[in-house]
Amino acid sequence: MIHQFDADTAADSVGEGCWKAHLTDSWNIGDNPNGGYLVATALQPVRQLCSHPDPMSVTAHFLRPGTGGAEADLTASILRTGRSVTTARASLSQGGTDRLEILAAFGQLDGSSGHGHVVTETMPDIPPPDECVERSGLEQGVELHIQSRVDMRVHPDYATAAAGKQAKTLGWIRFSDGRQPDTLSAALFVDAFPPPIFGLLGRIGWVPTIELTVHVRQRPAPGWVCGQFVTEDLHDGRMIESGTLWDSTGALFARSRQLAMLLPDAGGS
Repeated sequence: MIHQFDADTAADSVGEGCWKAHLTDSWNIGDNPNGGYLVATALQPVRQLCSHPDPMSVTAHFLRPGTGGAEADLTASILRTGRSVTTARASLSQGGTDRLEILAAFGQLDGSSGHGHVVTETMPDIPPPDECVERSGLEQGVELHIQSRVDMRVHPDYATAAAGKQAKTLGWIRFSDGRQPDTLSAALFVDAFPPPIFGLLGRIGWVPTIELTVHVRQRPAPGWVCGQFVTEDLHDGRMIESGTLWDSTGALFARSRQLAMLLPDAGGS
């Protein structure tokens, strides 16, 4: 069975260092594809090039919004291959316009290194998914096409866009077609939750990402993924958000950090 995420991020080689992909609008938030979906698509050629299977560190700069329902041109190249880490560069463009630039480090996250394991941040106390609230596009003020691809449940305390609350989002996420989480899906999941700032300011519309960094710590167990995201500061229309993902066993899965812009009452993703 080919799952939707794999089909929708598939990249076909069209020459040395070049690939093509079709960006579906099923991952849109408003008028534009979710940024994590674009990153995952751009990483597919890197996975084809390198022998290491798992993205460990991904830094993406969003130059312009992508366009769903259109072809995309991808490039990828290996910068260095080592015994434990492969470093690569990737890009995504549409219509001759650059949309996304990525630097990524791939490795083997199978737990076979034999080194120590120390985690100081445990999964927060959260009701099970069936006691949480489905994400609402009405609350955020945009249409959530991405809901056809992922099932998201938000902690009841953070589900309403009531101004004055903490700038925090806490909830669960999984693929709607039964695909299990993996290290590539971390790039999508960290950017698919409602922006934390919406809990503080109310309905905010579009919050476009300028830069996103994802650190994947280990391969996740099957099942739901828990995500917590906090906006740490908002200054002059730009904000910094920190996120953490835990797998269904409560193990730390990935961390993220992004710089984004606040554009109230605008449509998009």
